[in-house]
Amino acid sequence: MRLTTVAWRNVWRNKRRSMIILVSIMVGVIATVLMDALSRGMIVQMLENQIRSHISHLQIHRDGFRDNPVIQATIPNADSVENALKAVQGISYSPRVLTYGLISSASNSAGIFLVGVDAEREKRITSVSASLVAGEYLTDKPNEAVVGEALAEKLGVGLGDRIVAMASAVDGHVGSDVFRIVGLFETFSSEFDKSTMYVPIANAQSMLALRGQVSEFALITSDLERLPAIQKTLKEQLGEKYEVYTYGEIVPLLLAVVDMYDQSMAIFYAIIGIALIFGIINTMLMSVFERIHEFGVLKAIGMPDSRLLMMVLLEALHLGVIGTALGFAIGYVLYIPLSHTGLDLRMFSEGLRSFGVGAIIYPVLTWGSVANALLIIPFISVLGALYPALRAAHLTPVSAIRHV
Repeated sequence: MRLTTVAWRNVWRNKRRSMIILVSIMVGVIATVLMDALSRGMIVQMLENQIRSHISHLQIHRDGFRDNPVIQATIPNADSVENALKAVQGISYSPRVLTYGLISSASNSAGIFLVGVDAEREKRITSVSASLVAGEYLTDKPNEAVVGEALAEKLGVGLGDRIVAMASAVDGHVGSDVFRIVGLFETFSSEFDKSTMYVPIANAQSMLALRGQVSEFALITSDLERLPAIQKTLKEQLGEKYEVYTYGEIVPLLLAVVDMYDQSMAIFYAIIGIALIFGIINTMLMSVFERIHEFGVLKAIGMPDSRLLMMVLLEALHLGVIGTALGFAIGYVLYIPLSHTGLDLRMFSEGLRSFGVGAIIYPVLTWGSVANALLIIPFISVLGALYPALRAAHLTPVSAIRHV
């Protein structure tokens, strides 16, 4: 009779004990799959929200702008940069004017991050136009403004109200202009909403005496795998007068969070594995002690130690594979509706928005997560059965047969 068949029958000789260890493995796999998917979904949303709120996939500036983002550091020969961008396939881009300033209403004032944009182009770059909670997005009419809802509340203003924006101009004087609020937005970042104001790029250029110059080109690509190649091409074409940075270089902290997540999941897998190992060791030891007499007979009739060892390991492998398959199937069934509806965490929305995460978390299950769940647990099952299997293989036939 084949060894795998014998091992399979041995598993079900004590159904209650086998079911207990199967349920333990299933619970471990379900917890691992859902924890991995939810955590990865949170990280992906955090990164995507940062990219789509303002950062974009790639930014082009004058060389040195990142270290010293003053209004005077405008892009030289912006037309040549735009021509280079037009030649790149599969991207959308938008010119911007960026500066820090002060915004005032009749009742209050606040520091702001002023962004002058081409409204139609910017819609393809950021999600701000889709995050409006009141009013409408910029239409490129003069002196329109779109601000975060949190900033409007701080200033005590609403739709249709006028505000005054002030910032240092290129020539050193303080530029100012009056804007009318046409839209309020709420993104996934409370800090961004409290400090950001969008205005037509022509108004920003006039207010800051830029004479048609821009501070930045923001770029979004439809294929992230092409991003390194796009960056390399633009660097070669534009030369040393420009800096071309990807989102990973602009916000390295977010990528560090992704790395930290991978390390934390390794710890989580280790905790689940240790718990399962102790359970499997205990179960398999009980199975071995109950069958010492049987093992003695098998060794007496000539079964090699290696086959006896393999038989016990196969029993554990059967339990690990079945428990993993059932646990993953249940976990995946739970994951499918969550991936569409998300996990509603509105009660923690303020805390989540401070980290740039939405109140609804959409889990993300990757092929790497699937491989980890399907391979690690069966391996741990076999590893946990190694000590009981060695005990069985090292039994002497005479003492084992006489064992009561």
